[in-house]
Amino acid sequence: MRSFDLAPLYRATVGFDQMADLMDRVMSDTSGAQTYPPYNIEKTADDAWQIQIAVAGFTDEELSVEQRESALIVTARKAEEDERRTFLHRGIATRAFERRFALADHVRVTEATHVNGMLNISLVREVPEALKPRRIEIGGGRTVEARRVEAEDA
Repeated sequence: MRSFDLAPLYRATVGFDQMADLMDRVMSDTSGAQTYPPYNIEKTADDAWQIQIAVAGFTDEELSVEQRESALIVTARKAEEDERRTFLHRGIATRAFERRFALADHVRVTEATHVNGMLNISLVREVPEALKPRRIEIGGGRTVEARRVEAEDA
């Protein structure tokens, strides 16, 4: 197992602790990589993605999609089965699972659909207007207060 010491990053930067925590989480998750259920992450636009998870054998009621702060959590719990059924071969795994995805700032889930054994989760990044780039007017030697007074007089 690889181990990286991120302590120098913590003491040499300010405000980047979330990035270091994310790197810690990613490095620890790869050591015991979860492979069930299989999934795809597709970029559908510049600020949009879709996660597709193979959930054959689960009903809508047995699946849960939840967004908590900066995490998307998908869980499945199979309802109790009829014990009178006897399988000669059982190749479709329907074991319970919890799959977590770390989301970037301002990414939110817009839709979740379950069609033909695939759970499709659509995500979009919606940057608030206050955080979008804006053009700042350069004044011609007048102060901000002088421009306010001129605007009020007009």
